Amino acid sequence: MIVGKAGKRGGKSVWSGVPRWARACTVFGAVLMLLSGVVLVGAEALMARYEGAVGKADLFGDQAAGAKERKSDIKGPLNILLVGIDPRNPEMPPLADSIMVLHVPAEMDRAYLFSMPRDLLVEIPKFSRAEFNGGTDKLNAAMSYGSRVPGGNPDAARGFELLATTVQNVTGIKRFDAGAIINFNGFQKIVDAMGGVDMYIERDVRSEHREPDGKHRKGNPHGDGYVGPQAEYKKGNQHLSGWQALDYVRQRYPKNGVPDGDYGRQRHQQQFVKAMAGQALSADVVTNPIKLDRVLRAAGQSLIFSGRGNSVIDFGIALKNIRPETIQMVKLPGGSVTENGKYRGERFQPAVEDFFTALKKEQLDAFLLEHPDFQNKAK
Repeated sequence: MIVGKAGKRGGKSVWSGVPRWARACTVFGAVLMLLSGVVLVGAEALMARYEGAVGKADLFGDQAAGAKERKSDIKGPLNILLVGIDPRNPEMPPLADSIMVLHVPAEMDRAYLFSMPRDLLVEIPKFSRAEFNGGTDKLNAAMSYGSRVPGGNPDAARGFELLATTVQNVTGIKRFDAGAIINFNGFQKIVDAMGGVDMYIERDVRSEHREPDGKHRKGNPHGDGYVGPQAEYKKGNQHLSGWQALDYVRQRYPKNGVPDGDYGRQRHQQQFVKAMAGQALSADVVTNPIKLDRVLRAAGQSLIFSGRGNSVIDFGIALKNIRPETIQMVKLPGGSVTENGKYRGERFQPAVEDFFTALKKEQLDAFLLEHPDFQNKAK
């Protein structure tokens, strides 16, 4: 069946040798998005403030299923699902604009970050809580279908549950250990709180949506698209403000300088996540309590998190040995699916199944050595 278009939480020894302002390092390749995502650093008082600011929800349906959450030591391997959304109004079902998985091996000293194409054609399972009967559609639609609340406004947390189940079915991941929903507009606030982000732009890109001063471009009165001057992002090392960073990672059209379309956008989002992680760990942020406080509060206000019994701070401690340079960005190759000349979505190349097998068997290092084309490079 083809479904129609979707509507839109230590001991003293733990911190031995760690600077006071670097008591915790939380990595959400996401943020996640990012996940996908954010690396955050904070002293105990700021961590408490951050923990209190982070939104919490039953993203995996544990409470709805009657499961009792139990806290325990966090041990690898871990799989964390990071989903970026761009909400427009409370009545519109959310679509998952960015879907990333952060895999942390048993050694807990490195991580692998890969993106799931939002247009990937998948079987979305039945989800009775949202009165959804299941069917074939693009992956990002799973969040929209699952978010439906009969007689009420959509619930993004409920949508995340269906999306997580769908991603598990595609990847073979049996269970996600944590998850987060990241509001894309929150990324802009985090970047601005840090004073901008430094990242390498791999090729000249022109914005489809923004003018050079950040204003939205005007709609084309004679057809689709926009008209007027375009913001430009020149190849090389660049310092981007919040709106510029968010705008850059949204670009996906060949006409604007992204020849590989959504796969290019996925790569840019991963590069952005890594750059944000590096910026958050920089001395400029870590040794500046005022700036650090702003960053923590902005991040907290941008997240809805579930650690399935463990807090975001618990995960920060568990992942303290991971740094931006130990995050391997991964690309999953695919191609377009057309029917009668009409674009229907994306599908993975056969080798991606071997990647998921290697993920399950904890053999990603060996796989990536044999398949260097799966490695997303960042300068």
